[in-house]
Amino acid sequence: MSTEPTARNPRPAATVLVLRDSAEGPEIFMVRRGHGAAFMGGAYVFPGGRVDQGDAGSADESWCTGIAGASSSLAGVAAPDAVGYYVAAARELFEEAGVLVARDPAGRFVSLADAGAHARFKQYRTDVHAGSRTLRALVEGEGLRLALDTLVPFAHWVTPPIDIRQFDTRFFVTRVPPDQSPAHDDAETVESTWIAPADAIARCRRGEIVLPPPTWTSLRELERFASVEDAIAWARSRRIARREPRFLDEDGRKMLLLPGDPLGPDPAGDDIPFETRFVLSEGRWRAERPTA
Repeated sequence: MSTEPTARNPRPAATVLVLRDSAEGPEIFMVRRGHGAAFMGGAYVFPGGRVDQGDAGSADESWCTGIAGASSSLAGVAAPDAVGYYVAAARELFEEAGVLVARDPAGRFVSLADAGAHARFKQYRTDVHAGSRTLRALVEGEGLRLALDTLVPFAHWVTPPIDIRQFDTRFFVTRVPPDQSPAHDDAETVESTWIAPADAIARCRRGEIVLPPPTWTSLRELERFASVEDAIAWARSRRIARREPRFLDEDGRKMLLLPGDPLGPDPAGDDIPFETRFVLSEGRWRAERPTA
């Protein structure tokens, strides 16, 4: 039996679970990374990416709402760094999904419904991704304010050291703004879909799609809710604990153990996930509920 060491310097990152209501319950927007991606290639994930150096430094009340709440919402994280996670979440959501959580002076979410706005913001999206325009310049140029208060902390995951890249990722959840339609970027992500959490889990079980362990666990936590409002209310009330899967090789059976698994050293710290271990089988991590 062997284990891997704990990651020491994972990069900060942010991920956003974007929800909408449907007749059958909440649906979630997911993107598929290209097979050539260095991290999670081919997997279905939520929009997100690493925190850039400029994500926190320029954030202030002149162009952002919710600074105070963001500053104090992530336990153990200094205020500027916490704000950086929020701004990164909003930026990555715009870059990877084309969704901008921003309001006009009247408090209305920016609409991308008409052809002119759609074309203009599509170019902004390309510019922000390329680094030729900052998110702040976009927001201020359009007379908007970035709505950090719409992003609700959902989970905290740290990549185990067996992966090529290690990230310290804050997951957020939000409702898709009216008059905005998410779409993948055709660069880092090559497909996208709205899907019910239970359907995504079922497709993964059938081997049709790949879901990384944090994505699987998040979907399992969401599939019980009847509405977006219920899901977000639960996220606001939950106790968020750090989850770093531990690698275990037990006589050739390779496993990732979540906090709370009977074979793992770490207590859950929050609600124990439905499945607390993932077993490597045919190149995929497959969820498994321990029998002992």
